[in-house]
Amino acid sequence: MQRPRLIATDLDGTLLRRGGILSDRTVRALRTAVDAGTEVVFVTARPPRFVDMIAATTGLVGTAVCSNGALVYDITSRTVVESRPLPLPAARQVATALSDAAPGVGFALETGHQVLYEPRFGLRFPASDEYEVPVPSLPDLWLTDVTVTKLLAWSGQLDADVLLAAAEASAAGLAQYTHSGGTGLLEISAAGVSKSGTLAALCAARGIDASDVVAFGDMPNDLTVLQWAGAGYAMANAHPAVLAAVPRHTASNEDDGVAVVLERLFGRP
Repeated sequence: MQRPRLIATDLDGTLLRRGGILSDRTVRALRTAVDAGTEVVFVTARPPRFVDMIAATTGLVGTAVCSNGALVYDITSRTVVESRPLPLPAARQVATALSDAAPGVGFALETGHQVLYEPRFGLRFPASDEYEVPVPSLPDLWLTDVTVTKLLAWSGQLDADVLLAAAEASAAGLAQYTHSGGTGLLEISAAGVSKSGTLAALCAARGIDASDVVAFGDMPNDLTVLQWAGAGYAMANAHPAVLAAVPRHTASNEDDGVAVVLERLFGRP
């Protein structure tokens, strides 16, 4: 592949090592690509507040596709420039159907700025205490007047693949279902919203074809991006379904797999 015009990369399990660490080697590779005129877009399940932390530690700025495609975020100005929210009635319908299909599941609403969670939602996010807002009960979740980017469903007993199958069987067509490897965590967006759809629209607005994009990812929510891009790379640590579906593989996130490919395309810094 010739040098791409745009690099689309997931964060957790892809660009970042365990603990949210971005290695010096990967930072150098990204900066070399940017210096060569290639745009870097973070395409992540994470909300903008997490992207801000990455930008603050690395100095990398630009655009991010956040919340699995629900938000397009300008890192430089720290503003959301596009939003594809999940209607609250649809979120409630999905929660009702999934509660019947998988009893004991807890729910939370991600707004892009904070997480509202009911008592059964037992998952906590690192370094996010100030953004997590408890509500007394599940019905109280539906009383909020905030814009919702994702409904989160969590189980301490069922893994994410099981929850995904349950949602697709019980609430097909109501929303978009995926996961990014969180233990027992299912991520639910508005119907038709995905990382790849939002990225494709962003590229079209820039006059960039899929053939000019190189992409990196590791989880089912990355799969459509890896299949859409001209060159999509699955990390060595990727979900088995991703490794099986994507022919190009690179080293794991712990071994700087993104940098390995970028150094081949742009030269070693």
